[in-house]
Amino acid sequence: MNAVQLPIVVAKRFGIETSYYDPTIGAGIEALFRPNTKAVFTESPGSHTFEIQDIPAIAEVAHRHDALVIMDNTWATPLLFKPLAAGVDLSLMAATKYVAGHSDVLLGTVAAGPRAWDKLKALHVQLGLFVGPDDVNLGLRGIRTMGVRLARHQESALKVARWLEGRDEVARVLYPALPSHPQHDLWLRDFSGASGLFSFVTKAAPFEAVKAMLDGLSFFALGYSWGGFESLAMTVDPRKIRSATRWDEPGHLVRLHIGLEEPDDLIADLEKGFARFRAVA
Repeated sequence: MNAVQLPIVVAKRFGIETSYYDPTIGAGIEALFRPNTKAVFTESPGSHTFEIQDIPAIAEVAHRHDALVIMDNTWATPLLFKPLAAGVDLSLMAATKYVAGHSDVLLGTVAAGPRAWDKLKALHVQLGLFVGPDDVNLGLRGIRTMGVRLARHQESALKVARWLEGRDEVARVLYPALPSHPQHDLWLRDFSGASGLFSFVTKAAPFEAVKAMLDGLSFFALGYSWGGFESLAMTVDPRKIRSATRWDEPGHLVRLHIGLEEPDDLIADLEKGFARFRAVA
């Protein structure tokens, strides 16, 4: 279960209904609104397959129906995308990731626009939410270098992503900053940069080939909580969690977080991994 699914499962116990939608739906989301629709939960890009959503169009529809727009903005942070300016009412971030930047703190943030501020403030008081001072201090430390780190994450990620696009073992790379991305134009319109997280799809091969590739990596750890200084790799099967859309790729989806290591070292590590991939495939 991922971080987006967990609150939905909890909400179900309180009688809250959830409908899933195609992230590329844009203004077409209006057809899904019902009399009891109170909020639209968005994430752009999606953290596995990296679809960019048309957030301003979704917000315009939601506000006409008196619904709030909630967005997970962890991937871009407010440095690369400004949700409140795009019409989002509640912007969430896992500050554990790029804000902290060192993989040593559990921290989350929420920022509210004028339509949601009073409700958020009241709920904060009623639930008695708080954060430990050590966590806040580590978050403050991370914010001081976040802009510099994000620039390096993007520079290195672009280099690795472009290299991957030229590999015979790769079917496609899912990184919004690449012109090959289906929503690249939306990314150019709304974002001022890209972070270090993206995915690629392998050519069709036995899963054992992907395991051989990843298990022997030296610079990439195998893990979920990206956004720190280190590079990470993991496999994802979107078919297990899709309902509004289909995932029909014959290959395997591999998600990479490109950290602050030397990108040429990361490329060399992946190149050795592809040799293991080919040996099994």
